[in-house]
Amino acid sequence: MGDIVWLASYPKSGNTWIRALLHNLFWNRSDPINVNRMQGDLTQSDGMLTWYRMLDKRPCQEWSADDVARMRPKVDELIAQTSPGSIVCKTHNALLVSRGYPTINMEVTSGAVYIVRNPLDVTPSFADFLGVDLDTAINHMGTVDLETQSDPAYNNVQLLLGSWSQHVKSWTGRPNRQLHVVRYEDLHDDPVRILRKLTRFLGLKPSRQRLLKAIKNSSFKVMQSQEKRLGFKERSPFQRRFFRRGVANGWREELTDKQVERICSDHHEQMKRFDYLPR
Repeated sequence: MGDIVWLASYPKSGNTWIRALLHNLFWNRSDPINVNRMQGDLTQSDGMLTWYRMLDKRPCQEWSADDVARMRPKVDELIAQTSPGSIVCKTHNALLVSRGYPTINMEVTSGAVYIVRNPLDVTPSFADFLGVDLDTAINHMGTVDLETQSDPAYNNVQLLLGSWSQHVKSWTGRPNRQLHVVRYEDLHDDPVRILRKLTRFLGLKPSRQRLLKAIKNSSFKVMQSQEKRLGFKERSPFQRRFFRRGVANGWREELTDKQVERICSDHHEQMKRFDYLPR
């Protein structure tokens, strides 16, 4: 059995982009990889109902929140068993304890990459993903111990997100050598430098040419075009498109002053840590 390197983030913070970069970097093909093959070919996801159904054959509608919490550490073991070495696994779970069970099994974990994005930009994207208005998304992002619901139609199990601040602090509050933090905005502004730092953390030393190819094949325009042609299986039923804007600081065109003030009030401490407070 191998171990897991987590790609952790609050939803709509760039996890999909990082996975696309890693897939294009590892496969090193002339054409972009199919965005619908990212989950399973190289990276896994701890939110897939498939793993849990291997442990409990009952219909997932019969599972209690305690059942899901109890199965999570065992699911991580199953994921680790898929590779004799390290396996990269996406998670949107906060790094917390749920009903007496850890959301992340540290016994099969070797490290983590945490992607953080300005909550002012996360808010419109999260609202679009959930199919709710901006104020409702702001409420969700400010709710401590927030849990999602299982969705059999999209093969998703219940997740423990917590609030945006709770999520960020749970993963990044205690920096260590096994944790690498990526700011979405830095990746957007200087992808070569940030991707090189990420690959070094993962023990890789790709050439600059290979990095540039991966960045080109993982551009927002490329993924948006693929979604238009092929669809994207991770798109929520409420979205017209998953790859919506892919910009930094787009919140200035989407949020009211009152909404900005509330988000900054809810998340002041963590926004200050990551230099997200508006100037």
